[in-house]
Amino acid sequence: MIQAENITKHFGHIHAVNGVSFTVEKGEIVGFLGPNGAGKTTTMRILACFMPPTTGVVKIGGLDVTRHSLHVRRNIGYSLEKASLYPDMRVLPFLRFVGEVKGIGGLG
Repeated sequence: MIQAENITKHFGHIHAVNGVSFTVEKGEIVGFLGPNGAGKTTTMRILACFMPPTTGVVKIGGLDVTRHSLHVRRNIGYSLEKASLYPDMRVLPFLRFVGEVKGIGGLG
């Protein structure tokens, strides 16, 4: 479950996210829609623990993303807008490599 309560993110005088609140229940699939500059990427970066909100609270699985970011990051996945790939690696070896780095075994 994801809970975002009144999150904001300010970069100096620029308000990238302003008072966003929402809940995503277990099993739901949601997406962000909006024009460029609406705060979609900034909100995702907050949810993925890449940056803290200026104000507000975000909880994933009941854990505050600011106070428990390492634990939250171990339990979520986030596909960036531009994936960093190694052009000389095939898909399965790349997945094994990433899994090994993340401590995930059993990828054959």
